[in-house]
Amino acid sequence: MIQSFKSAWLGNTRADVLSGMTVALALIPEAIAFSIIAGVNPMVGLYASFTIAIVIAFAGGRPGMISAATGAMALLMVTLVKDYGLEYLFATTILTGIIQFTLGLLKFGRLVTFIPQPVMTGFVNSLAILVFTAQLVHFTGAGWIMYALVGAALFIIYGMPRFTTVIPSTLAAIIIITIIAALFGLDVRTVGDMGHIVSTLPSFHLPDVVVSWDMLKVIFPYALSLAIVGLTESLLTASVLDEMTGTSSDKNREVRGQGIANVVTGFFGGMAGCAMIGQSVINTRSGGRKRLSTLVAGVFLIMLIMVFRGVVEHIPMAALVAVMFMVCFDTFDWRALRNLHRVPRSDALVMLITVGIVVATHDLSKGVLAGVVISAVVFAWRAARIRAERTVNPQSGVISYVIQGPLFFGTTMTFASLFDYEHDTAPVRVDFTRSHVWDQSAVEAISKMIAKYSERGIAIEVYGLNAESKALVERIGLGAAGGH
Repeated sequence: MIQSFKSAWLGNTRADVLSGMTVALALIPEAIAFSIIAGVNPMVGLYASFTIAIVIAFAGGRPGMISAATGAMALLMVTLVKDYGLEYLFATTILTGIIQFTLGLLKFGRLVTFIPQPVMTGFVNSLAILVFTAQLVHFTGAGWIMYALVGAALFIIYGMPRFTTVIPSTLAAIIIITIIAALFGLDVRTVGDMGHIVSTLPSFHLPDVVVSWDMLKVIFPYALSLAIVGLTESLLTASVLDEMTGTSSDKNREVRGQGIANVVTGFFGGMAGCAMIGQSVINTRSGGRKRLSTLVAGVFLIMLIMVFRGVVEHIPMAALVAVMFMVCFDTFDWRALRNLHRVPRSDALVMLITVGIVVATHDLSKGVLAGVVISAVVFAWRAARIRAERTVNPQSGVISYVIQGPLFFGTTMTFASLFDYEHDTAPVRVDFTRSHVWDQSAVEAISKMIAKYSERGIAIEVYGLNAESKALVERIGLGAAGGH
């Protein structure tokens, strides 16, 4: 127990604290922006980011991953807030968490293993593009000073690690650019321009709704969509961090943790959220590895709101835009572009379609679902190949068919055409040593093949079935045709 606690929380304290502080600074403008997208007060997003980060630090399955209010979730809330108001949003957030926790109990997290690499690559690249394009609005109407500060911040972010890594270069960039803007009185857009921050703690709040069947019919479709999108982004982000850090994470615990976090935030005036790949990458690149980094992000966020609101409101957006640009550059899988001509065309197409759909719709679930479906179709098409080697024993005249390839619903028609029913007059032996029988359609195909030979009075023997195939055939049975 103690050893497990130390492994999850301790051993990287300084880096976790500093990286968590950096993430907290980057969370503020994002939370405000996502609140505006959803049509709610900026504090709703800030409270959500605080409560979700705190809860997920303890309940999540991926140490060092940052969860908070996100744009993908905010987009799904727009119509709900507009038509039914804020209290319905809180109720939907709670129901979203309940659905996610239930899916966690049902081991929903294992489904991430069915997401192909091209879809993962498309997910990462599309998010990098979305994060990048989301920063461009800050350049609208901005003068050369904005561009100069962003350039200076990027220079610090990428140049400072060459000389020292005492503090994360991203945190140093935010501090230095803020000081420069204050010393020279530069007229640039700041965090305060994004929305008004109130120095109050979130308090427990029961959603002011009448619990009824009609109310549930309204919020359930929204909650289900939020649950699926949130889990999709969270599980894929966890997989990305697993690969970045060379560690593994408990995906089912992550699903349950996301559910608990959303239930809690719904009772404390927050909107539903999920893992954030941008902030998670910032945390990881800044050295954050343990749960402490996520906890510090949440605690420092509320400290910034309560104690340092005045300072935070004067942070130039240029510094935070530079940090997010760094996230985009480091997250985007440039190798995938360089190797695009080397991978199978179908994999390249899946990756590009995933990116295209996500970028066009701003909906991660649609892009990932499309990528998975196309990958499944491509796999089924490739797998639906079955053939047979026909030989005749010169002494006995026995005809042998050696089946090669899987026998399932997609190959049964081809399987039926492999046999020369008209010209096979000697006993026939069908060898399944190099094949596998997968489903009921396959068993029916074998049954029909046996029936056709039996109708012609030709002895037929089926052999070589592996244990799993034999068990399936015996369980379903070969019907009136019989079999051997």
